[in-house]
Formats: sequence, structure tokens, C-alpha cells
Amino acid sequence: MKIIKNIKLIAKNVLQQEATAIQRLVNFIDDDFEACAEAILNTRGRVVITGIGKSAHIAAKIVATLNSTGTPALFMHAADAIHGDIGMIQPEDFVICISKSGNTPEVKVLVPLLKRKGSKLAALVGNPTSYLAQQADYILNASVEKEACPHNLAPTSSTTAALALGDALAVCLLETRDFSSRDFANLHPGGSLGKQLYLRVTDIYTQNAAPAVTETAALKEIIIEISSKRLGATAVLTEDTGRLTGIITDGDLRRMLNKYDSLQTIQASDIMTAAPLTIDADEYATAALEIMQKRNITQLIVTKSGNFAGFVHLHDLLKEGLI
Repeated sequence: MKIIKNIKLIAKNVLQQEATAIQRLVNFIDDDFEACAEAILNTRGRVVITGIGKSAHIAAKIVATLNSTGTPALFMHAADAIHGDIGMIQPEDFVICISKSGNTPEVKVLVPLLKRKGSKLAALVGNPTSYLAQQADYILNASVEKEACPHNLAPTSSTTAALALGDALAVCLLETRDFSSRDFANLHPGGSLGKQLYLRVTDIYTQNAAPAVTETAALKEIIIEISSKRLGATAVLTEDTGRLTGIITDGDLRRMLNKYDSLQTIQASDIMTAAPLTIDADEYATAALEIMQKRNITQLIVTKSGNFAGFVHLHDLLKEGLI
């Protein structure tokens, strides 16, 4: 009969071992790491990251992280490099070679070719005394005590450590360059993430009607305006200058029924909420969402150059994927 092992316990042990491997890296952030980051900041070329096997997959991910945070980078597979792809490297480029052992045949062939190119070389390596480490200008120590694999064979803790160290390097470069969320938005215009960073109120509110009545509008006119424009509210403007003075919502109409015995003489100024919350058309849509969530409202008046322009509704933000 097959013995059923404790799967949850195995999973927890793997995560604990990999967490321990990452924690050990804190002790390896040294002058070489700092010098490597400074060299990348000062390079005029790109960061080229190479590796073989599982290290190649880690290299590709670090390249993606660097590119998305403002450091131009490209991936070069170590095996392909020694069969022609090394031609993509220019002397002003900075090369990072990832290898657990630092002694693989491909690395031993590749390193002299890289040095001949004149590029600076950093070794993100699990063995700081290896051939790769000895030949590199900078050593990024990603050594681990053991793999999470019970046979200490499958790259698990070592690849996690290499990835984490690459993330640490990328964030150091990001912060040193004062790379802002707006810079990030320029590189991530698609999807909900991009919308959170660049979508403005003016991109949304113009799709809606702009319900508005004057301060002297009668109750029937108010109800018709709110119902016909289907936003659950109307702005209230002065009759002479069209200046925004208030807002009337469905809720205001319900509260009115409890407050007044006679409805015949009611005007907009009697039931409106004065000095309503507004947002400028040029503000980011996320700012509108923050106001709505904080004040528990579903619509917000939009102004342009201080004047009433329209409404943005919570449903608009939902449709754009911001919620």
C-alpha cells in the first residue's frame, strides 16, 4: 500500500527553507553589491543578463523587472551566446552572468569572450570561489546552504535566492534613479495597472450626461433632470453666472419627503447640499475613486477651470477596471 505523505508539511518546509535562503542574503549585501549597482547606474549601455538551465529562466525574469523599472536590459542565453548571440553585446554594455556553480562548461567558454568584448562583468553566483566569480569584476553572492529539494539536487532555494537578489538590485537602481510611479506608468500603459497610473477624470466623464438645474428650479424639473440623465444626481447652478453652488441626489429627494409637509413651493436651493465635493477634470481617476470610497458616495461633480463640467460615476470607474 502506498504511504500518503503529509503534503501540507512538505510545502511548509519548502517555503521555510527558501525563506531562510533569502534571509541569508542580507549578510551578502556588501561593498561589491553597492559597487555593482553604481557601475550599472553609470554605464552608457544596457544590462545584459545571461545564464543556462534554470539560471536562464531567472535571468529572463530579472531582465523583465529591470526593463519595467527604467533600466534597459536584455536577455542572452549562455549556450546561444557561444554560438553567435554574443554579437549583441557592445563594449559599453554591463553583463551579469547567473550560475549556481560558476563552473559550468558554457560559462567557462563564455567568460573569456565577454572579457574580450571589454564589458564589465558581474557574477550572480552561488559559489563565490568559482571560476566565474574569480573572473568577474563584481560578485553578487547568492549562495545557499542547501536546496529545498530533499535530494539537494533540483534548483529551488538557489533559484529563489538568485531571483530575490536580482529584485534587490533592480529596486536599488529604481530608487537611486528616483524612478516615479508616473515613469512606471509610461512603461505600463496597458491593463488595469496602467489605467490606475495614467487614466484621468477627463478621459471618463465626457461619456456621461451633465445634469444641472438652477437654484430656483421647481421640484418637478429637478426630478425630471435626475431621472432623464440617469446619474442619480444633478448639479445646482446660479441662474445668472452658472456658478456651481450645490448638488441634489436621490437621497436628498427622499430626505425631503420627511422634512417638508408641502412640496409645491420647494426649489432646488431648499434641498440641495451646498458646497459639494468636486474633482478637477485633469485629476487622476484613482483620486476620484479614493474620494468616493472615503465619503461613501457613487457620483462626483467634475469641474474644469473651476466651472461645472459634468459627473463621474462609480460605475465608470468599475467599467474601467479600477475597482
